[in-house]
Amino acid sequence: MNEDDRLAGRFEASRPRLRAMAYRMLGSLSDAEDAVQEAWIHAVGADASAVANLEGWFTTIVARVCLDMLRSRKARREEPLSPEDAAVAGPEQEAMLADSVGLAMLVVLDQLAPAERVAFVLHDTFGLPFGEIAAITGRSPAAARQLASRARRRVRGTASVPRRRLARQREVAEAFLAAARGGDLTALLAVLDPEVVLHADAVAVPSGVPMTIRGAAAVARNARAASARSRYSRLALVNGTPGIVMAPHGRLVIALAFTIPDDTITRIDVIADPDRLEELDLAVLDG
Repeated sequence: MNEDDRLAGRFEASRPRLRAMAYRMLGSLSDAEDAVQEAWIHAVGADASAVANLEGWFTTIVARVCLDMLRSRKARREEPLSPEDAAVAGPEQEAMLADSVGLAMLVVLDQLAPAERVAFVLHDTFGLPFGEIAAITGRSPAAARQLASRARRRVRGTASVPRRRLARQREVAEAFLAAARGGDLTALLAVLDPEVVLHADAVAVPSGVPMTIRGAAAVARNARAASARSRYSRLALVNGTPGIVMAPHGRLVIALAFTIPDDTITRIDVIADPDRLEELDLAVLDG
């Protein structure tokens, strides 16, 4: 076996791991495939004869490609999901990938700065030492450690209420999501305050005009009507309170921010405006 064949064989054996890593960094299957393919082009064009750890070398190349893609994405502002992306990541494959990583995790990771996201994924998910992460991000090992630590704090977030009350709020939010998915009007009414108010911004409403709905019956009917979108919905911490994020193909499009003072929801803010979504404090709900 010549050197080129050996390199190709080792890269193909590493491809599933490299794709999984790129997907967590980029949150897009098509982008992850592109990153891995670009990494292969870099690898085949370099002299690998003196590389002792090919798998580690492949990891470094893919991580650097992903970091460049994330920086480019931030610089030009995230674009809507393209038809090509949707074709590559079909509904079933997308659901499987999102569940394997955690759809809420993908949404929260997307709020991080590029270097934070790369450092967090490489260290917390794939166990790379900070010395290697430092070389990839162009920072010192101590700075790379700080990147991952800062990202970890943002991913975990901080609840706005004590743990026991947070647990109850989560139960209410979970019940709302389950009832909305099942189109269960009775179950929806059980978690909504009789005087609940739902406010949706202009981007969330087909007419392009902000909408306000008052009363549990009207809000429950609205939630039931939107049940088709709930397959891409997951619980997350939204501004310190359990809420819902909707993210087809891992891209956040709508967030539901709940107000839950006691055992029922008194207000739902439906947020779809990209500028408002960027301002949200989002975190993953543990457990």
